Amino acid sequence: MLDRASVEATKNETTRRVRFRGAGFVPASSRFGGLIALALVIAIWQAAGSTGLVNPLFLPPPSAIARAIYQLAISGALWQHLSASLLRIGVGWLLGTAAGVAVGFAIGLSRLARSVGITFISALFPIPKIALLPLLILWLGIGEEPKIATIALGVFFSTAISVYSGVDAVPRNLIRMAQSFNVPFATIVRKVIWPGALPAILAGFRITASVALLLVVSAEMIGAQYGIGAFVLQAGNLMQTDQLLAGVVILSAFGLAVGRVIGWLETRLLHWR
Repeated sequence: MLDRASVEATKNETTRRVRFRGAGFVPASSRFGGLIALALVIAIWQAAGSTGLVNPLFLPPPSAIARAIYQLAISGALWQHLSASLLRIGVGWLLGTAAGVAVGFAIGLSRLARSVGITFISALFPIPKIALLPLLILWLGIGEEPKIATIALGVFFSTAISVYSGVDAVPRNLIRMAQSFNVPFATIVRKVIWPGALPAILAGFRITASVALLLVVSAEMIGAQYGIGAFVLQAGNLMQTDQLLAGVVILSAFGLAVGRVIGWLETRLLHWR
């Protein structure tokens, strides 16, 4: 009887349910975690400003920043500056992205384009694009063209690098299998290479959106009458820190909106993940 009881106990131990540990590193986020953290930071910031722990001249409280944004909105200045910046970002980003995607795929698919393209990209990519703005003004004149060209150049190099890196990351056995079935080259690009490189391309879009935002602010600070960058520079020169941070908050909100749009594109286009 003792031997039988010990066998039953051993059997129960061996058939005990074990928690599944092979879920992998699946990216997930809390639905309200980010909002709660943001609200907590804003509340602490407001409390520090209201109690006088922080000088409002150096760091205005969120209520003063919200009031500055409201005053800019009702006066119409906010929309004037915002529309000018959005126009430059939109046109520059589209031009740079279109050229970067074309060059990136050429580098990823052609040996000749790779040998030529990577050489030029490696030589020109480290150059700060805002340093070329005076030269672009000489070439294109004073107006919107040099600012848009500066943004397009910054977006182009980052896009080209992300695209050909994504093409290189596509498993070669999938391409060889398609070639063994005599699938046309255009179909392989459309059905195999493009879906495989798409995650890297969308990740590159996140980077280029930030690059475009940085370059438009820098370009507007150098030579523009309207735009968020020009507004921030003017507010800083006049020590209007509430308006300065209002411009920073607007830029942050724009970056957050772009991130949301790209995240939505990822859920729609990368449905297999």
